[in-house]
Amino acid sequence: MDFDQIAWFPLCAGATVAGLVLSFLAFRRRGAASGLRVAAWALLPVAAYLTNALPALWTIGTTAVGFVTGLVLNPAVWAGVAVAGLSAVLFVVSGFMRGRRLSTGRKDKGEKKGTGETPAQRPAQPGAAQPAASAAAPKPAVAAKQRKAPADDDFSDIEELLKRRGIS
Repeated sequence: MDFDQIAWFPLCAGATVAGLVLSFLAFRRRGAASGLRVAAWALLPVAAYLTNALPALWTIGTTAVGFVTGLVLNPAVWAGVAVAGLSAVLFVVSGFMRGRRLSTGRKDKGEKKGTGETPAQRPAQPGAAQPAASAAAPKPAVAAKQRKAPADDDFSDIEELLKRRGIS
């Protein structure tokens, strides 16, 4: 059916009148906000007719319908959709794998081969110097000062956790 063969004014005016009736019913049943929203939608067909936007909307509609019918009836298009879906699944899986790798941490340069241990995780060997982590441990006097912090401070718990882990 060609665009010029349709009587657009009666069609648009009828859609607007029907929408305004529904707007009145929505106003009575659901309130003013709902009624105004339906009225706004109801005025769009007449606005499209008056601004001569209907030919563009008709072209968009026929193009969309042609695309969908070509999609449904063409096996090559479905193969493309399947490949796009596979691509999306691979992207999501790689994101989970990357997130898991980042959460466990990357291998350290000083890591022992085959054990998965970093130097800080290895047990101390006899005669070896203690790691620097023990030097960073808070002294008892500092720990006592931390315990005496006012309880009403919002960040006191967070500060205590950070200091316990050697972050200041």
